[in-house]
Amino acid sequence: MSIVIEVEKLSKKYALHGTQNWSTLRDTFSSILRKRSSSEPDKKHFIWALKDISFKVHAGETLGIIGHNGAGKSTLLKILSRITKPTSGIVKIKGRVGSLLEVGTGFHQELSGRENIFLSGAILGMKRKEIEKKLDSIISFAEMEKFIDEPVKFYSSGMFMRLAFSVAAHLEPDILLLDEVLAVGDVDFQHKCLDKMQEIMNQGNTILFVSHNMSAITRLCKRAVVLEKGQIVAEGDARDMVELYLNSGLNNCAEKSWDDETSAPQSETVRLRKVRIINHSRQTVASLPINEPVGVEITYDVLQDGKILIPNFHFFTQDWLNIFMIQDVAGDWRTKPREKGTYVTTALLNGNFFNEGRFFVEVYISTHIPETQIHLKTPEPLSFEIFEIPQNLFTRGDFFGRIPGILRPMAKWETEFEARENTD
Repeated sequence: MSIVIEVEKLSKKYALHGTQNWSTLRDTFSSILRKRSSSEPDKKHFIWALKDISFKVHAGETLGIIGHNGAGKSTLLKILSRITKPTSGIVKIKGRVGSLLEVGTGFHQELSGRENIFLSGAILGMKRKEIEKKLDSIISFAEMEKFIDEPVKFYSSGMFMRLAFSVAAHLEPDILLLDEVLAVGDVDFQHKCLDKMQEIMNQGNTILFVSHNMSAITRLCKRAVVLEKGQIVAEGDARDMVELYLNSGLNNCAEKSWDDETSAPQSETVRLRKVRIINHSRQTVASLPINEPVGVEITYDVLQDGKILIPNFHFFTQDWLNIFMIQDVAGDWRTKPREKGTYVTTALLNGNFFNEGRFFVEVYISTHIPETQIHLKTPEPLSFEIFEIPQNLFTRGDFFGRIPGILRPMAKWETEFEARENTD
């Protein structure tokens, strides 16, 4: 197969202009006078978002890009989309490129959804008649018939994402760049996105897919690269790369908080502030003995009155098998709208439930009434380790070695003597 994307020693450097976020009028004038009187140039600090990365993508391939926040994934796609200029390196692309990056990229806020469809098509070099043939399909797929002639600046993030994905997927680019298309929106639309991506793959188009959804990576991609601190640390079979990422410590995280509200996972309705793995004493823990309870705690802000919000936690094995999901249905929360304010929700699972090994948790906050809608999810899963206690004969008996299975719940056992065997 021919090579359609070739990246050689690609780097991107950003300058950091100081760390102070505020200053008085006196500070400002003093700074200006110092600069005028000093012959020394301004001191700047730099950060490498990407550093000397190289890889190739063949025609018809779907390549997954894995890495935690700040690893350089989005910067890479922006350079490939020609939104950002690299500091150094070479990028060779053959074919028409369509992209869906973060919400808002590529759409003009003052134009309607319909006008933005034509604008996106024109940027890709399509003629108006070509776009008109696909217009109804784009609007229908995005479920935007009622709002298509409204300015997109009035769209919710979910509406924006639905239309943006539909435009990117239907205008038939040779190469499609997708960044976290499954992060928001309702469950049904996420399934539609996955099915559409599978259809695009079957047509022989090339896809670069950035996602923290490891099950989607393994489902759609045969090959993946793992980014860490702007560099490729591994490249190969997608399942192998997912396993490496989840078990190498690159994603070893028992707690995550967002002090900056603008960077926190959020929607118009709710904003996440902190997520963590806890023990029965509500201490943050990365590993627990097999017989101790393990819990998940989240802190979040409700931004709008009147929404019925349900936190739910999805548990996965180290090879990203979804074991189970639990959700907050205690009391009347499932049917009672929540007032504005800050909430802390905790779910605690009994000890002697998980088997030995590493497990991962994704946190969602969703609405199920009147319809299912996902408001937000953690950008990366939390992780924790369950380990066996050598002296714990109560759960192991006299068995030595690893007990097979994902879960290892305690059961109540009873054996009754009914009758002596008749040997006559």
